[in-house]
Amino acid sequence: GKVKETAGDKSDDKSLEAEGKGDQSKADVKQAGEKVKDAFNK
Repeated sequence: GKVKETAGDKSDDKSLEAEGKGDQSKADVKQAGEKVKDAFNK
């Protein structure tokens, strides 16, 4: 996600930059879900 965001910023490609930010958001949500799941498994 961060690589796409940076590449989009450097090449002035707003759609690639937005896609990178979206990928990061999805990863954050997935990670939060994993933490909740781990908390219930303890």
